[in-house]
Amino acid sequence: MAPLGLTDADALSDRLLFAIPKKGRLYDKCLNLLAGADIQFRRHARLDVCLVLNHPIALVFLPASDIPSFVGKGNVDLGITGHDVILEAEMEEHVTEVLRLNFGKCALQVQVPEHGPIKNVEELAGKRVVTSFEVLAGKYFKEIDERLGLTGEEGKEKTKIEYVGGSVEAACSLGLADGIVDLVESGDTMRAAGLHAIATLLDTEAVLIKSTRPKPNRPPALESLISLVTSRIAGVIAASKYVVCQYNVLRDNLPAASSLTPGRRAPTISPLEEAGWVAVSVMVEKKRIADIMDGLVKIGAQDIFTFTLDNCRV
Repeated sequence: MAPLGLTDADALSDRLLFAIPKKGRLYDKCLNLLAGADIQFRRHARLDVCLVLNHPIALVFLPASDIPSFVGKGNVDLGITGHDVILEAEMEEHVTEVLRLNFGKCALQVQVPEHGPIKNVEELAGKRVVTSFEVLAGKYFKEIDERLGLTGEEGKEKTKIEYVGGSVEAACSLGLADGIVDLVESGDTMRAAGLHAIATLLDTEAVLIKSTRPKPNRPPALESLISLVTSRIAGVIAASKYVVCQYNVLRDNLPAASSLTPGRRAPTISPLEEAGWVAVSVMVEKKRIADIMDGLVKIGAQDIFTFTLDNCRV
């Protein structure tokens, strides 16, 4: 297939347009998600548009910060970006968050030098704050300024929000700011810069979004395709959260076992050839599986196994 350029409008007119972050912390996770949903494509020479091979979909690779606007204005049909990016772009009324994707989790936090004099956001108010999130930081400190009576008059200066596109964590050590507002994932970068968090503006993660703008002329087949893509991605996300747990247990101990492993709806229970015993198969949260297996051992369950899921529909 020949490479597709952004000017090939005719090739895109009958396709669902799906915006994907072109780089950064969400890019690789999105590629894994598309593979799990069996959305097959070849991206030639890192071009920003490519056709999906097995569905009438075109993937559009954009900066994550641009995706809410493209989706909200109806230029593309679906997109993956961060919840924080939607709020920073002030597009929350123009897009619908269809799914939270269980990756890209981090927190937008106020940070100050760990050994500095500022201990809370009230002490930072009225001083200099550097951030890549001007809108969210501005709204946050506007409320604090108003609460503290910082009106901008002499002696009552408002908090000064200054934009920096990258390396925000260096602003304090360079004397550019008294504090910053930035995303924190593991906290390693924050600690390496000698900073610590004193407040959290919001917790965020990657989300699948679609436009709230009506599209009366959109073919019904593309509406159905949106539902199909959403369902497949939801299956991949669910599979990442759960494992299948199978075990054998005395029927008399089944109520206690079921309380440990209630499943999403109910466990599957089958009688064994040995009288008084049953086999149980059930979905359990991956993060709880070690504690659940320990609990099953305590009530006499045997032959306890877990199986990972590649995909599912729940």
